[in-house]
Amino acid sequence: MLSSKKCSVVFSALVLIVVSAPTFARDAWHVEGIPTATHEDIRFSNGDVHLAGTLYLPASGEHVPAVVVEHGAEAPTRDFALYEHLAQTLPSIGIAVLVYDRRGSGASSGDRETSSYEDFADDAIAGQQAIAKNPRIDAHKIGFWGLSQGGWLSILAANRSKSAAFAISVSAPLVTPDVQMNFAVANLVAARGFDRNAVDTAMAARKAHDAFTLGKLSRAETLKALAKADNQPWSSLTFIPSADQLTKSPQDSRWRKEMLSDPLREAREARVPVLFIYGGADPWVPVTESIARLQTLMPEHPNFEYHVIAGADHSMNLHDKDPMAFDEASLKSAAPDAPEYFVVLADWLARHLR
Repeated sequence: MLSSKKCSVVFSALVLIVVSAPTFARDAWHVEGIPTATHEDIRFSNGDVHLAGTLYLPASGEHVPAVVVEHGAEAPTRDFALYEHLAQTLPSIGIAVLVYDRRGSGASSGDRETSSYEDFADDAIAGQQAIAKNPRIDAHKIGFWGLSQGGWLSILAANRSKSAAFAISVSAPLVTPDVQMNFAVANLVAARGFDRNAVDTAMAARKAHDAFTLGKLSRAETLKALAKADNQPWSSLTFIPSADQLTKSPQDSRWRKEMLSDPLREAREARVPVLFIYGGADPWVPVTESIARLQTLMPEHPNFEYHVIAGADHSMNLHDKDPMAFDEASLKSAAPDAPEYFVVLADWLARHLR
C-alpha cells in the first residue's frame, strides 16, 4: 500500500498529465457525410380537411418510388421518433417518404374523434396523389407503410387507392380490435404486477363493455361488471369507462365502429403485394393468432409475405425497456432498432420496386 506522501506525489503527477495532455478539436477527425436526402414541406387536402406534412426525397435520381406513412393510433404527428427511420434510411436507397400530421393533430385540420378508418385511409391517398405530381417521383410506384393501427390503414388505403403499388403492415394484428385489446390488457395488468384475480376481473369488465357496445348485453349487467373494476389500482389499465361514464347510446360509439372492422377482410381484398412484419416479443398483439389467420389467405395471395422479428417488441425495438409503457414520453420516443427489421424492410422494397 502506498504511503500518503507517495499517494500525493502520484496524484499530483496524474493531475499534471491530465492538465498537460494536448486537446484535439473535434474537427481534427470529423468528416461531414454526403447528404442522402432533401426534404420539403407539403400541404394537401382531402375534402375540407387540410393536411400538412414533410416529403423526404433522395438527394439524386429521377422517377423514384415513394412510401406514404400511415399513423399509429398514439403517434399522430410527424415528429414522433417512430417515423424517423423511414425518413433517414429510405431516401438513401432511392425511395421517397411522405410523413404528415394526422387529421386533427399538429398542423393538420379535421377532427379525429368523428373520423373513420376510411377517412384516415383517404387522407393517405390524398397524400399519394399529391406527391405523384412531383416530377421526381414515379406515380406508379407509391405504396403505404404503417405500424400498429397504421398497418391496418396501409392495407385499407392500398385497397381504396386506384394506383397503389404495395402496402407494408408492421405490428398490426389481424384480429378484430376487441380481441387485440383484451389480449393487450390481460398482459398489461399482469405485467404491472397484479394477480390472476385482478386480470380476470379486468377481463370480465372489458368483455362486458364490448358485449354492451355491440348490443349483446344489458346496461344493468354491464354496470355490475364495470362496478367491480371501478376504483381498483389497475382500473386505468383497462381502457374502458367507469360505471358512471358508460354511454347511453353504444350504437353511436367510436368503439363499436372499430370492433366491427375486421382487418382480415381488408387483407383478403388486397390486390397489391403486402409485407407483414411482427415482433416476436410484442405484448400488445396476439401474433400467433394473427399469423394463423394470415396463413388462411396465403394460398390465394402469393404476393403476401410475412416475417417475425425475434425479440422485437411492438415498435420493432430490441433494447431493454418496458415494452408496455404508454406514457407520452415513451410513445414519443419509441422507435425501431432491430437490425433484422431494417434488413427485411429494405430487401422487400428492393425486390418489389425493381
